[in-house]
Amino acid sequence: MAKVLCVLYDDPVDGYPKSYARDGLPHLDSYPGGQTLPTPSAIDFTPGQLLGSVSGELGLRRFLEAQGHTLVVTSDKDAADSTFDRELADADVVISQPFWPAYLTAERIAKAPRLKLAITAGIGSDHVDLDAAIEHGVTVAEVTYCNSISVAEHVVMMILSLVRNYLPSHQWVLDGGWNIADCVERSYDVEGMHVGTVAAGRIGSAVLRRLAPFDVHLHYTDRHRLPEDVERELNLTFHPSAADMVPVCDVVTINAPLHPETEGMFDDQLIGTMKRGAYLIDTARAKIADRDAVVRALESGQLAGYAGDVWFPQPAPADHPWRTMPHHGMTPHISGSSLSAQARYAAGTREILESWLGGTPIREEYLIVDGGKLAGAGAHSYSVRH
Repeated sequence: MAKVLCVLYDDPVDGYPKSYARDGLPHLDSYPGGQTLPTPSAIDFTPGQLLGSVSGELGLRRFLEAQGHTLVVTSDKDAADSTFDRELADADVVISQPFWPAYLTAERIAKAPRLKLAITAGIGSDHVDLDAAIEHGVTVAEVTYCNSISVAEHVVMMILSLVRNYLPSHQWVLDGGWNIADCVERSYDVEGMHVGTVAAGRIGSAVLRRLAPFDVHLHYTDRHRLPEDVERELNLTFHPSAADMVPVCDVVTINAPLHPETEGMFDDQLIGTMKRGAYLIDTARAKIADRDAVVRALESGQLAGYAGDVWFPQPAPADHPWRTMPHHGMTPHISGSSLSAQARYAAGTREILESWLGGTPIREEYLIVDGGKLAGAGAHSYSVRH
């Protein structure tokens, strides 16, 4: 029998919800492009419930315990002698979310001799040391595409919020004011701007499609160039590198995975080549941008705004400078954890567990590391250090 260790974020401060704002979720037939939605044999939750917090348990307890497996769920992952560290020693499977990552470092993997499977309930497995997973024969899988559209919608929201100066304007209302001049002195139209994405995979491409109706000029850079018909349809301009693209853009959105080639990419030098007053949005991974370079750029006016919902570490400490820097639109890591997305990544997590526990292959598109090497989506998106 297997021991499954699941790390989830805390319940709401007022307790697990007894009711929800809406009744159910819209029905989807498939992901854009035709990839099938998660296909577990069954689910033990109602779509639209809060599944990503401790009490939600990703809807897994009944399924696992009915087969004699053990499920341990905790949010305690970072403190010395955390529940995660204590339980990891004899865990066979670790499940974690990018929004509340249990960092599976090389040291932690070395102390978990039974660990065979690390599942990301969501997308983005950089909280797992992929080199160590390869070395120790740990399979890494994630629920590819489950929240890509959720993140893309969040990106578009953040672009509009920054460019139109929405958050400070809303604050004037909350404070009882009617200060129109203060609201509009930093407000512009997105129409006519040049917007570029660093990476045009599922999220980046979805961002481009959602921005096209705003009559902006669209740019992208990616290690895999998009098909000509897609470039033609969306009137895209391809750039061979981020360094080539960012000087022409008014808005840059980062939609790339974190790996050695992208870590620290947006430093003082690259940000310095951007247009003065450009906007930078990062819903990918915080370490793609240099933390202090972002602060300096906002303070100097090189950047007009920065928004994202990814931090390092996560959760971010109370004194993290991104909480207090000027002209930001930061959120905690929520872009891919809407209730809609949770239904998909909970179902996908169960599908992966059913395959692994049943001895059948995990879907190729879910794999990041398998058989001692990058595999599936991981081979397409990641690089490792050796």
